[in-house]
Amino acid sequence: MSARPARGRSDARPDGLWGFAAVAVLLPLFLGVALLALVTSLTPATLLRHLASDTALRALALTLRTTLVATLITMGLGTPLAYVLARRRFPGRAAVDVLIDLPITIPPVVAGVALLLAFGRRGLLGHALQAFGVSLPFTTAAVVMAQVFIASPFYVKAARAGFAAVDTSLEAAARTLGASPWRVFRTVTVPLAAPALMAGTILAWARALSEFGATIMFAGNLPGRTQTLTLAVMTAIESDVDTAVAVATLALALAAAALLAARLLARRWDVPHG
Repeated sequence: MSARPARGRSDARPDGLWGFAAVAVLLPLFLGVALLALVTSLTPATLLRHLASDTALRALALTLRTTLVATLITMGLGTPLAYVLARRRFPGRAAVDVLIDLPITIPPVVAGVALLLAFGRRGLLGHALQAFGVSLPFTTAAVVMAQVFIASPFYVKAARAGFAAVDTSLEAAARTLGASPWRVFRTVTVPLAAPALMAGTILAWARALSEFGATIMFAGNLPGRTQTLTLAVMTAIESDVDTAVAVATLALALAAAALLAARLLARRWDVPHG
């Protein structure tokens, strides 16, 4: 009588896991139902008509412009910081790490209050800025600053992981061939870390796109000047629900496209995507 081969652990199906599966579907179902209700509440013709409204077009143009500038600033300031955090040990490194991560955890409204108290007319740096004729609150520049504040950690975290994953022996080989540190960084380090940098850039842009709380506190909600897509939704919902839904659907589509692109990069090059 031959013994039956023992089943592998992968074939085992404990009864308790079916209960887990039943519960596991609830959260995706909850999220999916809400988003499905949003994207199916308007017919395509109605959606396009409301997206062509002055409110939607001005908000879209402003959002694309400010998020582009905010993303470029984040890349310019965040890339050196991410490299230093990935490659150098220095006093206060842990504190810098915490400081960079804080915008992810604090309420965006708190970030807006902080920006107002720092750069407002009566803020910490407000008087110095006023002396040069610079007033930041309730301007388009304030929108960009709010977006940078909220979105930059997403880029820095991804870029840091990318730089940390680069094989330093390749950089050392380039230096032995006479390449300067800057040339090594530009021609070896950055190309090797590029997938993580690209994924971080996309995630930072998506977060800037969805920013609301810090923007409304520091920049206000002025049509054509500081009213982004998310703020336009809040304004329109009070008087024109269809326009609010159309703008919200557009913002959802842009965010979903960005998230999909970041995940495709992460899957292709095995980089962290959050």
